[in-house]
Amino acid sequence: MRIRKWLGNALTVLMVAAFITVAGSVVMSKTSGNGPNFYGYQLKTVLSGSMEPSIPTGSIVAIKPGGDMTRFAAGDVITFRADEQKLITHRIVEVISNEQTGQLLYRTKGDNNDAADLEPVDPANVTGVYTGFTVPYIGYALNFAGTKLGNVTLLIIPGVLLFLYALASLWKAISGLEDKKPDPNAAQPDTKAP
Repeated sequence: MRIRKWLGNALTVLMVAAFITVAGSVVMSKTSGNGPNFYGYQLKTVLSGSMEPSIPTGSIVAIKPGGDMTRFAAGDVITFRADEQKLITHRIVEVISNEQTGQLLYRTKGDNNDAADLEPVDPANVTGVYTGFTVPYIGYALNFAGTKLGNVTLLIIPGVLLFLYALASLWKAISGLEDKKPDPNAAQPDTKAP
């Protein structure tokens, strides 16, 4: 009985901690105006196989934004804006420096691609550097979460589970109170003062 109570308390603490963590992440994402982020790291979904096997398709990766975007060297994996709607995460294969203009460009390539990308990347288009943190296949779920159906599903299912958990806890508490009520029909022991 004690173990069950301890497990119930531990589950409650874990649910509250998960709620606070997710809520904090969502609030920080919305206030910064960026996509999903987790305490300073942007979470990006990899939807192509250009970086396999190091980054599998459907993974989420953590990208560290900010800082001097001219600091990268060959071998670093960066995320850059190809156009207004498209972000790409590829490895730098060459740093091109124009001595006359002082302009720096990155030649990038997907690990699984046969050739380097056609256009070199301007450091102004780099949004962050890949941290090495990858969670395979979760990107599919995050991509689904970004849809209207995903938003509804992710709001309704946890809400129903919390409601059911609250009902079960309430039922257990009420049952415990009923078990402790004295039976009015039971014989009362005779007590006499000495």
